[in-house]
This record gives sequence, structure tokens and C-alpha cells, in this order.
Amino acid sequence: MGVWKFIQDQVLGMKWLNELIGGGLSMLGMDVGERIGGSVQFFLYDVLKITALLCFLIFVISYIQSYFPPERSKRILGRFHGVGANMISALLGTVTPFCSCSSIPLFIGFTSAGLPLGVTFSFLISSPMVDLGSLILLMSIFGVKVAIIYVAVGLIIAVLGGTLIEKMHMEPYVEEFIRKASNVDIESPTLTKQERVQFSKEQVISTFKKVFPYILIGVGIGSVIHNWIPESWIEAVLGGNNPFGVILATLVGVPMYADIFGTIPVAEALLYKGAQLGTILSFMMAVTTLSLPSMIMLRKAVKPKLLALFIGICTIGIILVGYLFNLFQFLLI
Repeated sequence: MGVWKFIQDQVLGMKWLNELIGGGLSMLGMDVGERIGGSVQFFLYDVLKITALLCFLIFVISYIQSYFPPERSKRILGRFHGVGANMISALLGTVTPFCSCSSIPLFIGFTSAGLPLGVTFSFLISSPMVDLGSLILLMSIFGVKVAIIYVAVGLIIAVLGGTLIEKMHMEPYVEEFIRKASNVDIESPTLTKQERVQFSKEQVISTFKKVFPYILIGVGIGSVIHNWIPESWIEAVLGGNNPFGVILATLVGVPMYADIFGTIPVAEALLYKGAQLGTILSFMMAVTTLSLPSMIMLRKAVKPKLLALFIGICTIGIILVGYLFNLFQFLLI
């Protein structure tokens, strides 16, 4: 237990870095116990910590992802049927892009290739919500139990959502150009280890450029919440005394656009200020799964009725998860 706590606090949480930054700022004459000094410390610490974890995780996940190009993923999914196919699709979503806008093109490709619609929607739900990066980052903030349960529940939402869409036979509500797209099955070349490493490096650079602005915005918001907004305000809106906190957090998260790396610092600050765990996780899920830009992009591929069903399934699932985590928060933190 002591070893795991060391890993969580010093390796994943990088508390040594926080202390180092605090000591450095104090040497420069800045009081980190005051609002301005505390904000600067929080900002520098979270930006450096998340950036380091981001680059490491993208490299590792991209290396794994190099073994699952779209053609191979399609063949794997084609071997399974029923709920089993939804489960495999949701699991494949964990080793694919970090945000919903990145996963939608893959969803379109899988749908055009003739894979069952419910299977492709299981992938679409799980990809931004429960990637492997979120597991590690959540461990660094909330601990291993919360991280594992979060990922497990996210996969359950993905499987149930995809299965429901399959049972409702929503294929006519996919746009015609997707359904009639010609499928050219091109065999992906086998990559050498050196090529996989190079691919992973390129993914680190590409993803970092796209994600880093959202990290800065998320950490900036987090530092304001952490040091400037009174704890009583957060508790009143997102604490246990507000029965509608989960619903409010979900609705606030939908118009935003970020990924797990941008929402983590906001979640960290909200938890510190007394917001309930389930309320925070609902906010994170809504931001990463139902962001307005990704819904606009998805509308190009599906008709309004199917889009509304997808949003409804995800929203209800996210709200239920929020209340479930709030109910059992005392066992998790």
C-alpha cells in the first residue's frame, strides 16, 4: 500500500514538483500562501505535470495504436456479433484518439465500411470518454479506485448505448452518402519497431500542438477556482446540498470543447473546493463526449433523430453515473 501511495503521489501526482516550484517561488520572494502566489504555483505545477504525463501517455498509447490501424480494427470488429461486438468496439475506443472530434472520422469510416451501427456508436462513445490516458490522469488526481470505476462505467455506457441504438434499427437515419460510400479495403503495411517509434513521436508532436492550448485554458480556470473562488460558493452550487448539481454540471459541460487533459485541472480544483465527486465526473464526461463542435461534426454524418438519440443516451448515462458516484463517494475518497 505504501508503494502504491508513493507511485500515486510522487510519480503520477508529482508532488515533489509542486514542492520544488513552491520553494523556487518562495526564494523569489513570492508568498505561495497568498492568492497570487498560490495561483502561480498551481498554474506552473499543473501545466508541467499534465504536459509531462501527456507526452508520455501519447507516446505509449500511439505505439499501441500502431498495431490497430482502421483496416485491422474493422477486421477485428467484423469477427464479433451482438453485445460481444459492442464490447470489443468499446475496448478499441480506449486506444484511439483523445477527443470526440478526432474519433468521429474513424466512426464515419467504420460505418461506411458496413459495420453494424450500434457497434460503431459504442466506439464513438468510448473513444473520447475512457481512453487509456484518462485512466492514468484520473489516478494522479482521484486515486486508483475512482479511475478504474470511472473507466468501467464509461465502457458500460458505451456498450449499452450502442446496443440500444442497434436494437432500435436506426440505420435509415445515417446520411445517405455514408451508407452508399464505396469501401476500398487497403491492407496496411507491417511497421517495424523503429517505424512505430517514429509514428509515436509524430503523434506526440501533433497531439501536443492541438491539446496544449486547452491545457493552458483548463489550468488557468483551475487556478482561479483553486485560489480565488470561495469554497462556500462551490459547495452551494456543486456540493451535496444541491440535488441538481449533477444535472447542472452536465449541462454546463456540453457547450465546451476540451479533452481529458484540459478538464483534469478544473476537476482537481473543484474537488479541492468541496464539489462532489460524481458532479465533477459528470462535468468531465459531458465535456469530452458531448462537446458542441463534435456534435456539429457528427450531424454531418447522421440525421437529427439519430443525433438526438445519441445525445439523450449519453446525457442520461452521464447524469446517472454522477449520482451514483456521489452516493458512494464516502467509499472512494
